[in-house]
Amino acid sequence: QVQLVESGGGLVQAGGSLRLSCAASGRTFSSAVLGWFRQAPGKEREFVAAINWSGGSIRYANSVKGRFTISRDNAKNTVYLQMNSLKPEDTAVYLCAAGRIFRTTNYDADRSYEYWGQGTQVTVSS
Repeated sequence: QVQLVESGGGLVQAGGSLRLSCAASGRTFSSAVLGWFRQAPGKEREFVAAINWSGGSIRYANSVKGRFTISRDNAKNTVYLQMNSLKPEDTAVYLCAAGRIFRTTNYDADRSYEYWGQGTQVTVSS
């Protein structure tokens, strides 16, 4: 089993920044991809960003490119999501996910991920 615990959410004004963290514990695997998804009220869960174990393969949703940065610290089994220039439409519960994914084309599919955290709320006021 892998446990994922997100932190760092909160309330911020439009244009502000937040950094989310996701700490993984339990069984880990070298080929794990760690990803961030988000779900707003009444909307489907959507892909935000994902990174492979080495950090050499990263994908972003078009809606966050240039504003969000994903990174990971393998020594700490932690993945981060730096969010800048936040907009009200970024308001959502942000979830961390982990899975064995071997094709970058599959990074944005939630069915590719085996483990999920509980999520952290991000609210951006206008």
